Amino acid sequence: MTFVSRSVPSASYRLQLQPSFTLTDATRAVPYLADLGVSHLHLSPLLEACPGSTHGYDTVDHTRISAQLGGEPALRELAATARAHGLGLIADVVPNHMAVPVPERLNDPLWQVLRDGPRSRYAHWFDIDWAAQGDRVLLPVLGDRLGAELPQLKVDQDALRYYDHVLPLRAGTEQLPLPELLERQWYRLAWWRLARSELNYRRFFTINELIALRVEDPEVFQATHGVLLRLHAEGVLDGFRVDHPDGLADPGGYLRRLSAATGGAYLVVEKILTGDERLPADWPCAGTTGYDALRRIDGVLTDGPGARRLASLYAGYTDLLSTAAEQARRARAELVAPEGELSAELNRLVRLADRICAAEPALADHRPSAVRAALCELLSDYPVYRRYPEPVERTVSTPESTERFVELLAHGELGGDPAKDEFRTRFAQTATAVAAKGVEDTAFYRWYPLLSLNEVGGSPGTPGVEPADFHQWCAHVEAHWPLSMTALSTHDTKRSADARARLAVLAELPERWLAECTAWSELAGGLADRNAEWLLWQTLVAAWPIAPERLAGVLVKSLREAKLATSWIDQNPGYEATVTDYARAVLADPELSARIGRFVDFLAPFARSNSLSAALLHLTVPGVPDLYQGSELTLYTLVDPDNRAPVALGRAPEELSGTAREKLRLTRAALRLPRPLGPYRPLETSEHLVAFQRGEDLAVAVTRLPYTLARCGARVTLDLPGRWRDVLTGRQHEGPVDTVALLIRESS
Repeated sequence: MTFVSRSVPSASYRLQLQPSFTLTDATRAVPYLADLGVSHLHLSPLLEACPGSTHGYDTVDHTRISAQLGGEPALRELAATARAHGLGLIADVVPNHMAVPVPERLNDPLWQVLRDGPRSRYAHWFDIDWAAQGDRVLLPVLGDRLGAELPQLKVDQDALRYYDHVLPLRAGTEQLPLPELLERQWYRLAWWRLARSELNYRRFFTINELIALRVEDPEVFQATHGVLLRLHAEGVLDGFRVDHPDGLADPGGYLRRLSAATGGAYLVVEKILTGDERLPADWPCAGTTGYDALRRIDGVLTDGPGARRLASLYAGYTDLLSTAAEQARRARAELVAPEGELSAELNRLVRLADRICAAEPALADHRPSAVRAALCELLSDYPVYRRYPEPVERTVSTPESTERFVELLAHGELGGDPAKDEFRTRFAQTATAVAAKGVEDTAFYRWYPLLSLNEVGGSPGTPGVEPADFHQWCAHVEAHWPLSMTALSTHDTKRSADARARLAVLAELPERWLAECTAWSELAGGLADRNAEWLLWQTLVAAWPIAPERLAGVLVKSLREAKLATSWIDQNPGYEATVTDYARAVLADPELSARIGRFVDFLAPFARSNSLSAALLHLTVPGVPDLYQGSELTLYTLVDPDNRAPVALGRAPEELSGTAREKLRLTRAALRLPRPLGPYRPLETSEHLVAFQRGEDLAVAVTRLPYTLARCGARVTLDLPGRWRDVLTGRQHEGPVDTVALLIRESS
């Protein structure tokens, strides 16, 4: 069947598809979501992924819609039902990588490359440095060194088996003795620990199981996007979210190709912007997936000076005398050190630089060790994920130092040729991996005075956003990216919006928080790792009440990501047990649990204010609000996989109570406003109110720093001429407004 494509979204709702929530389940949810007021469903990746995948980013087959999710018939049924209710579909597209699955046969293009080597018709699909391993692909899948694992390797007809791994055999090698057979394959089986330094295919960050695609090749683009493009042409899909564009060789070029192939469909990119960084103006897309909005909305509702005071108290409690910037630099440097997790990526850059030096006498005699050291320094201090746009090329004949040589080469300022262009591209791809893994996935798990600040794209070292800066950002979005997504919770946020709203209150009462931590620690007997204890206390506040196993899972992941006392690679079961046993004992202690519960209850009215304020800003600032599944109610989820579980959809306001009921009513009211909303204009208010108009007949007012407001007994007011009705409460206003409100002007 063919559908007529809809226009751009006014609001979208993200659904995490997985075997326990399929396309058929999504179809059942359509009437509820249409009634909620969104215009589009935002679907996680649709193509066939590894069996049992709960996220879909591990694609194994680009030629079909996932059978685990119901296949193309179920997607078409969803599209038809959505269309009948006035909704469109946005799909998540994953251009950067595919899975290296187990068994490997599930990824047929990769299987053929492993079987036929660099002459395979699929060899150009994957970003492999064949020369680095003598025309072989390093496969770091062995549990120990090869010699120790030889007894576990079995030849079975045309395949080599190692536990659940099934690998193809090069033609004519089936009958060879095992040692010779292994040497003759187009892949080299290796101990998994060798991946750090010897891996010769680009991957997604540090995940060996995700091999990078060369989607810049037109043939690869068409082959990997053909099904999605066909479904868009037929009107089944209306737009796309582009996953991890920073990993691509040429993100701008990719977006131009995708935009052309879809006739200018709605496209948003998962681009993380740091500080005041702006999205490249020449990218043909509607904007980002919304982490820049999350940072500003959370920031304007967070007490910056209070958060800085909390950081001082945190240092005293934990004896961790460092800053966010120092932790970020240290974590980045560890990743690119000789034995770091991204050492293989650095080695590839060094080999490429050596080739460039050998080909050009004016650039000769830069020792590989000096080049590597210079790369480490540059990447450890890099200010953004990746530089855009590329600068105008110029020729520098003899850089005065290796450091300068590397910097100019990385930024394309030593002229252009294939090798130099490749270096610039690979440096950019490596820089984004260093930023993501070094900052978000390491430093943010080491230094956390206030956990709500440690989000994707966040800047915990500079907490808080002044209202004037918030309004300036809103004006920029309205002027340049009015259809960019805004988000508060996603499948990648470390804590959902309501969990962060609770934590944000702590910045307003740092001394009281320290007193609670001290008392809880005394009641629990204390933990030797005071930083882990601080993590525990704030995690309990964020997600209270929480089951023991759920808490233990989040703590173990956090401690391993920190890579200090334990890690994913070098696990320390004894240390992990000490922390998780302590956490379980806290939950099992009636007196301590009661005290924690009372403190969360004390925070509740202020957390409620933050939750409702954030939700109202999310739904009314410039941009397209993207709601995460379940976030129209109160949602207290933590880092994945905790935040990716299916949620119950379809609850009516009368079934709910408290903040959940208020939030659902607020969401429905805001989403049902006539869209697009009018021009954005900030309104002058007191420091405890953020207010603006959207056109002449709609005004928004939200409370900020509610604990401080209640403590000082001040009254916040917003003077608006004329008569206004608050659609959240039905209350009439004529003159001052002193509460969270969504106001519509009433005629005289």
